[in-house]
Amino acid sequence: MFSAKVGALLLGLAMLVTRALAGDDGRYDNSPLKPWFESLQSQFGKCCTDFDGYIVSDVDWESDRGRYRVRIDNEWVDVPDGAVVTQPNRFGRTMVWRHYIDGHPRVRCFMPGTMT
Repeated sequence: MFSAKVGALLLGLAMLVTRALAGDDGRYDNSPLKPWFESLQSQFGKCCTDFDGYIVSDVDWESDRGRYRVRIDNEWVDVPDGAVVTQPNRFGRTMVWRHYIDGHPRVRCFMPGTMT
């Protein structure tokens, strides 16, 4: 049976990933995943430092022979090898942290999930 505690936990996790702690204003201080999200990094640095992280739908990312690409703002962007987060994905969903150069999206961090 679905308990109120489980429902509250799922709601809290859903709220957590809306912006993946980017620009954290204290709302997620009690989340069990907060320290893990804050520890994520790629070769380009920490993921949650001044960059927006968000969930990527399965139709908006692809994998081919160990290389990734992701659709950001309707533009397909190749994920640099150094941007791939190598630690296990405790959240389970695909996430990307983006930034822009000359008006085009680039990937600072990319964490693949399971394509379900």
